[in-house]
Amino acid sequence: MGTTDGGRHAYIGSFTTAGGPGITTAAVDPATGALRPLHSTDAVPNPSYLAPSPDGRHLYAVSELPDGAAAAFALTPQGPAPLGPAVPVGGADPTHLSLAAGRLFTANYSSGSVSSLPVRADETLGGPAAVLPHQGSGPQTDRQEGPHAHAVLPDPGGRWLLSVDLGTDSVRVCAVDGGDGTLTVHAEVPLRPGSGPRHLAFHPRGDHAYVINELDPTVTLCRWDAGRGTLTPLGETPLLPEGVATDGTFPSELVVSPDGRFAWAANRGHDSISVLALGPSGDTATLRTTVPCGGHWPRDLALHPTGRHLYAANERSGDITWFTLDPRTGIPARAGSVDAPAASCVVFV
Repeated sequence: MGTTDGGRHAYIGSFTTAGGPGITTAAVDPATGALRPLHSTDAVPNPSYLAPSPDGRHLYAVSELPDGAAAAFALTPQGPAPLGPAVPVGGADPTHLSLAAGRLFTANYSSGSVSSLPVRADETLGGPAAVLPHQGSGPQTDRQEGPHAHAVLPDPGGRWLLSVDLGTDSVRVCAVDGGDGTLTVHAEVPLRPGSGPRHLAFHPRGDHAYVINELDPTVTLCRWDAGRGTLTPLGETPLLPEGVATDGTFPSELVVSPDGRFAWAANRGHDSISVLALGPSGDTATLRTTVPCGGHWPRDLALHPTGRHLYAANERSGDITWFTLDPRTGIPARAGSVDAPAASCVVFV
């Protein structure tokens, strides 16, 4: 399923307010995928989502609190070292972040907004944040009383920024002002009312995208036109087998194999990983099976850069479970686990 260099270290984000240690550095066994924790830092509270810099020398983290912030770290042999204080993002409870166009972007769940911070030449973060508020609501009044931005990421070409909003059942395609980082909505793409879109992943070819829905265990398949900046929904695929009750299941994350043949989705509540076979063109997805996630409440899924190992961050059982992937079927086989209290995210450098 493809090979690349890198991935010698994993960085695990966690909720310090729930007993997590902050950011944990772990060594990765290249043959088995096993993790061996080395050290942790709680320099930033609730670093629930992490993003490494393209050169692999720095790490960025949200601080998921009502007064949300983001922080930069230098990656050293002794672990992540803070590069100055955390910088306010001008939004509440940032849950996701990404890097693009010399900026850092955060999706702020509780305030329903997306923030943009400059990344300086020395990799530190500047301010103040440029903030784009989302507007709207959805039919599930207990969860969709207003906007809830849950993810923000650039398209593969780096021209557009996409923000996924659980509260408004939509994905916004934005243009980024190269001067001050201001975001302008180019298009807002409506998805099925009540689906609660959470995260989005692109096909490695860059012409399709897959939106995982939290309020109904499905994935929405979309065509992506980078030239026009248009996202076109094509249909949905269920994440649980026919006849399985969906109440109490809240999907969290979806990742796509480097060769574009498979996708895997994490299902909290059902505590499983769905295995999807993608069609050659990328516009179809078939549920092949589900396997246990190895713990409780898998908040995040991550692929090792080699594409051979899959990792589930099981928040409520407090562990990271890793799996070896069958290159023919895409089915994960549990290979081991390690304690990781209140785990929320895994990235590789």
